[in-house]
Amino acid sequence: MKLFLKTLVLSLILLLISLHAQPQPYVILISFDGFRWDYVDRGITPNFDFIKDNGVSAKSLQPCFPSKTFPNHLSIITGMYPENHGIISNGFIDYTTGRYFTMSDTIEVRDARWYRGEAFWETAERQGIITASYFWPGSEVTDNERHPTYFYNYEHSRPYKNRVDGIIEWLKLPYEKRPHFITSYFDAADTYGHKYGPNSEEINQTIAGLDSILGYYFQKLKEIEMLDSTNIIVVTDHGMTEISANKVINIEQLLNGFKYERGDSGPFMLIEPAEGELEKIYKKLKDAENHFKVYKRGDVPTFYHYSNNPLISNLVIIAENGWGVETNKSIENFRKYGNKGNHGYDNYWMDMHGIFYAIGPAFKENYQVGTINNIDIYPLLCKIFNLVPNQLIDGNLERINNVFEARRIRSI
Repeated sequence: MKLFLKTLVLSLILLLISLHAQPQPYVILISFDGFRWDYVDRGITPNFDFIKDNGVSAKSLQPCFPSKTFPNHLSIITGMYPENHGIISNGFIDYTTGRYFTMSDTIEVRDARWYRGEAFWETAERQGIITASYFWPGSEVTDNERHPTYFYNYEHSRPYKNRVDGIIEWLKLPYEKRPHFITSYFDAADTYGHKYGPNSEEINQTIAGLDSILGYYFQKLKEIEMLDSTNIIVVTDHGMTEISANKVINIEQLLNGFKYERGDSGPFMLIEPAEGELEKIYKKLKDAENHFKVYKRGDVPTFYHYSNNPLISNLVIIAENGWGVETNKSIENFRKYGNKGNHGYDNYWMDMHGIFYAIGPAFKENYQVGTINNIDIYPLLCKIFNLVPNQLIDGNLERINNVFEARRIRSI
């Protein structure tokens, strides 16, 4: 019996050594910010069509609430709802310290204390995988233990082809220095979707341009003979919908005379009443509900997963789809700049859904699935690399496990 056990233990050790000795896979995770789920149906995306025919495509990728940029990029990379990874919006206040997190403040964006979730690059680095990021929210934190081995601080105007070229240079490094997991980010669909709306000719030009970036990826990977060995996953953080200056509610005007602090505006708003004001403000908003709903933090519908974090204000206002809950200043800016698209609404609304496309040795070919949850991408990545995932995630591998090519992906 003892001999049998020794033999069994030795066999398991040899198996583990064999598994880890196998070549590490390559994954490039690409985000096209604001690329709505149905943009691929306009007949102007041949490279997406190529992935669909030769890889995996989903009907849509469901974001978390709120369907905003920073919360959902963190949900994709951590497998956690915003209430759990801590980035609850693009801009919010920590009322205990008075600190304000906003995308435009590089000091706060790079402060690791805001980020409670474990990003995939952290999981991978601790388990021996070299990672890199050519832009991704959270990748440029100043804590050396929490960012990828290689990364760039975000530069909005950096040309798109230069970003691809930079990734190719990383992949040309000697094997022992080469990253195997890389993130890549492009803002155009979001930028022009806001400015011109999701049904404009300008957004069609943007969609075609981003599709050509995919083609450029294929070309450059082929040049270094890595196209067939690289898994490419294309996602987005949220969709986009048409909006109108005629569909706004002025919350600042409604709450004139009350004392409170506010975060965000548009599809939703966070209201933190001053001491003794909570019930009065709640009643005022509740009585005025029209094209919006107001909730106490603990009463936000459970399907939003947006209650369990003290950074979420005591009152949460959620606008009806296509409407906006605004302030005097945000209404003025709205009319001044004339934006025609927005996001941040109910994450079950299809206009807020994005894309999931994947191609490479890990994935099935010509395989279409329904809607995928973005929190399931983290465990998907862990399976590709055969890594032990963070045990605190909200994602579930079982919901996404069917996309893999069984002969090529080992079980964890």
